[in-house]
Amino acid sequence: MAVRRYLDWLREAEDDLSTAKDLLRLGRYSKACFFAQQAAEKALKALLIKRAGVFETTHSVLRLLEVLSEHGLEVPSELFEKAEALDRLYVPTRYPNVWPYGPPHVHYGQEDARRAIGDAEAIFRFVGEEVERAPE
Repeated sequence: MAVRRYLDWLREAEDDLSTAKDLLRLGRYSKACFFAQQAAEKALKALLIKRAGVFETTHSVLRLLEVLSEHGLEVPSELFEKAEALDRLYVPTRYPNVWPYGPPHVHYGQEDARRAIGDAEAIFRFVGEEVERAPE
């Protein structure tokens, strides 16, 4: 994948984060959680493209941080915990068969969405700093 495409991934990540915040305001908490996960995933994919010229197909935020580490990037340890929390939101926020009862949206509240957005924002800060450091 061309390194210049990192910006497309980053812009889409920004749009996903904005969507998560909009959904939080609307009280659509499970969807806000999912879009926060998507924002972090896409931001890290952008950074990986920019820094290493590599595109990973995984949807795991944690795995993307591990791959960045494998490429020599020093990742703050607290981001791994945030990534794992976000990974837990990828499937169960969307699929009823994950839950023993009820649709996914009944299982998430405002605090879940706020935490997910906060975790995604922490990853965004890291990505922003690292993108600035990376050569064009």
